Amino acid sequence: MGDPALSRRGFLAASAAAGLSMTALSGCGGDSDGGSSDGTTTIEWWNISTTQPTKDVWAGLARKFEAQNPKVKIKIVQLENDAYKSKMTALTASGKLPDIFHTWGGGVLKQQVDAGLVEDLSDRTKDWAETLLPVARQPYLLDEKLYGIPFDIGMIGFWYNKALFKKAGISAPPATWSAFLEAVTKLKSADVAPLALAGKEKWPGMYFWAYLAMRTAGAGALQKANEDKDFTAPGLVQAGEHLKDLVALEPFQKGFLGASYSGPTGQAATVGNGKAAMELMGQWAPVVQADAGKGLGDDLGFFPFPEVEGGQGAITEVFGGGGGHALRSGAPQAAVDFLKFFASEATDLELVKKTGVLPVVPGAESAIADPNIKAVHKELTAATGFQLYLDQAYAPALGQEVNDSVGALIAGSKSPEQVTESLTSVAKEEQ
Repeated sequence: MGDPALSRRGFLAASAAAGLSMTALSGCGGDSDGGSSDGTTTIEWWNISTTQPTKDVWAGLARKFEAQNPKVKIKIVQLENDAYKSKMTALTASGKLPDIFHTWGGGVLKQQVDAGLVEDLSDRTKDWAETLLPVARQPYLLDEKLYGIPFDIGMIGFWYNKALFKKAGISAPPATWSAFLEAVTKLKSADVAPLALAGKEKWPGMYFWAYLAMRTAGAGALQKANEDKDFTAPGLVQAGEHLKDLVALEPFQKGFLGASYSGPTGQAATVGNGKAAMELMGQWAPVVQADAGKGLGDDLGFFPFPEVEGGQGAITEVFGGGGGHALRSGAPQAAVDFLKFFASEATDLELVKKTGVLPVVPGAESAIADPNIKAVHKELTAATGFQLYLDQAYAPALGQEVNDSVGALIAGSKSPEQVTESLTSVAKEEQ
């Protein structure tokens, strides 16, 4: 499982590099069992559900759980994606995690597990967790032990404005990369920004390179590169070249390098307000578009990432992941009870109906009403290959380097070859 001391040193180095204040965070995490003199247990729940309606729905679920369990109080801490990652890195370095915390699984969770900070849920959840969808549980299984409970599963794809496509004379979503580039050119000719991108946050740009790598080199190439500590394979360099071709068309909205994802002038709002024709984003996109902007209603459509002609990958190989919850080591039984409540059919039906997540409880797909979410669900269930988000599948330093290097490529300061060389260098440092 690795040396916990080494793992903690790695996280300390990362948090120091990020300039984080450990003093400011010293009050967070599981310092005690959360008990009080009147027998009430307080559970701290950290999540990233900062946009509506999810924020209020989750708060309502916490209140419902408290009503069913009068001796338990849920303290909710909600942080935006990047702020959450930074603070969790610092908390991991300090050796203290929240009672319940959001996780995407993969390499980040593994480092927390290796540091001895995460509860093994295998036995404590066995009677109900094994009924959840296997593909949704997969990112949280490490050495055949379960360290997280999923609440969502999905994939990244293109969300597009049908009215803007029609304006540009695009009759159908592109199925090949060359057709996609042609669609970008048509949109620009129609005076429409083809794509919205949150360049400031880096991770949305990573999706382009990851998918292009899967399409050129095949679904297994990214996992093999990580295992071999070598990202310089021709297919991975070609992925960067394809992305460079897209960037050369200047497809993104004005000021994209300083744009956030969910802010009022960010990526989601740009699409939701009809200011750009497409974004490459996950199944949560319609909800965030509507919260940050006006939302597109019936004008919103979805299509999978196109096939790259001559590439090794298939259009049915998907990139994505889901959200889950893990517990700090030694978390009280009330925290396990909350995970069971959150993974119940009643809760999953409410999440599907009100927040647009894809179900993890078998049978809950009957609650999917949005045709676009149905389209995502159909693509996901027909998938012939699956790759977890790279900034979660890989160890934290390598995942961050993917985001940073691809961001530099998009900004024009790194070549496709330099991206793969940087990833290889960081991967070897982590050996």
